[in-house]
Amino acid sequence: MTSFSRILFVAVTVVSFAVQPALVSAQGAAGAGGILRYDRIHHPVLSEKGMVATQEAVASQVGADILARGGNAVDAAVAVGFALTVTLPRAGNIGGGGFMLAYLADLDKTIAIDFREMAPSSAYETMFQDSDGNVDNDLARFSHKSSGVPGSVAGLAHALEKYGTMSLAEVIEPSVRLAADGIEMTWDLAVSLERSKNRLSAQDASRAVFYKPDGSNYVAGENWVQADLARTLAAIRDGGVDAFYKGEIARQIVAEMEQGGGMITMEDMANYRVVERDAVEGSYRGHRVVSMPPPSSGGVHIIQILNMLEHFDVPAMGAGSARAIHTLTEAMRLAYADRSEHLGDPDYWDVPVGWLTSKSYGDQLAPRIQPEKATPSEMVSPGKAPPKESSDTTHYGVVDSAGNAVAVTYTLNFSYGSGKVVSGAGFLLNNEMDDFSSKPGSPNGYGLIGGVANAIEPGKRPLSSMTPTIVFKDGKPWIVTGSPGGSRIITTVLQVIVNAIDFGMGAAEAVSAPRTHHQWYPDMLFHEPGFSPDTLAILESWGHSLQPTETMGSAQTIMLENGMFYGAADPRRPGAAAIAPE
Repeated sequence: MTSFSRILFVAVTVVSFAVQPALVSAQGAAGAGGILRYDRIHHPVLSEKGMVATQEAVASQVGADILARGGNAVDAAVAVGFALTVTLPRAGNIGGGGFMLAYLADLDKTIAIDFREMAPSSAYETMFQDSDGNVDNDLARFSHKSSGVPGSVAGLAHALEKYGTMSLAEVIEPSVRLAADGIEMTWDLAVSLERSKNRLSAQDASRAVFYKPDGSNYVAGENWVQADLARTLAAIRDGGVDAFYKGEIARQIVAEMEQGGGMITMEDMANYRVVERDAVEGSYRGHRVVSMPPPSSGGVHIIQILNMLEHFDVPAMGAGSARAIHTLTEAMRLAYADRSEHLGDPDYWDVPVGWLTSKSYGDQLAPRIQPEKATPSEMVSPGKAPPKESSDTTHYGVVDSAGNAVAVTYTLNFSYGSGKVVSGAGFLLNNEMDDFSSKPGSPNGYGLIGGVANAIEPGKRPLSSMTPTIVFKDGKPWIVTGSPGGSRIITTVLQVIVNAIDFGMGAAEAVSAPRTHHQWYPDMLFHEPGFSPDTLAILESWGHSLQPTETMGSAQTIMLENGMFYGAADPRRPGAAAIAPE
């Protein structure tokens, strides 16, 4: 049986086990979600032992196996992070960076680990502008210069060393085997590589990794071996973080930079640092919401939007109604305007987190949301902070039987990052430098407008929308969620939370419901398929400019209730899977 076939079998047995009558009689049908709800369309995977939910089934199984071997949620999360490098190359990475939010049950404490990429020491504010001052988007997004110093290896290793129970060698070994022995090419991966062929074939190293020696495509069902990546992962397994940041892998990265005109040096690699930050916290209708702080903008604006929504009877509006969508849209518009002005790397910019996430500021903003009338974005400007007082991204979640919960969002930025592979090392470089404001007021690759707070500086971390989030109920983790999706990450996570709290949806329903998005500029209300034409007509009559779009995000989510773990893998991504340890 192939490894992928084994994964599918395990997923089926977990679901089958979950519906056995003995389990139902033991737990009953109490609580908002109940154990079994036959009146619902979407159903989660259930377990009493823990849960792993990722965008890719083989990686989910790697994490579940670590839990089954006695590892904790951090051990499993680190193992998944390395596994996704092999199985989800468009987003899983060791050449990018991201954020981890972890609740440690024995300490009753949530930690926020920032392993976002850093700008090279030779970076400068106008490096992506031409002689006329215009932004060269190809240079900012698809060149070697678009890569920041990667942080994933350092961040995952940091989390494991401080909060895990297993060794780096133990958690990386499954990924080494996957890369060396090969994985079964899935339909999703085969189609993705075919669609990206022009960009990935432009460089000899990336073409050699992702396509056959004769240049043809791998097809679904074939075995795909990544020998260079296996050697790289084995080097990290054996030599630890220094192998990546000071040893042969660092030299390979720098050689690739020198060959392609990039900026990362050996000194930049050696100087990379992981930062533990204080998570941002807020409350919403009696629930505590804990999320990632800057340089993530997500947590700040999730809490800001929820503070506005508390002024409205959202539950009475009904899920998917014109009134609910309108109210959320207007709150999104206000928050994204503030994002453009106030958010950046807190080590370089005084981000007014306390003000933005305060109930009092929510009180000021809420009256600006008019019923049945859209506010044109040109009439919305960022709020004025008070004077300072004294002192293809991917997301996955892991919860273990001890109650530890981990939410990780990490990325290469665009799907397959810059499209540049480190020659001989087998992994892709990020293009995160485009997440800076290449020119204040100019939109980045996701249409987001930024200002001087997010200008390029040496050593600085670019602003991000990544939003790993944990919602607490009665003092314990209740929802562990997050999503990829660029600028739409924040609104995706927001809607999962609102669906659960305001509309009483279970994990699978909250994740599966259709989504909308507004980000101030462009002044468009984006909406997935699935909304009633009548609802859309009402929104249009209220002044919203509607824009149909592809599906948004991939909100891998775990809910904890009644002593059970409810895993919901977002159906928007083929191959996503929630898997429990055996």
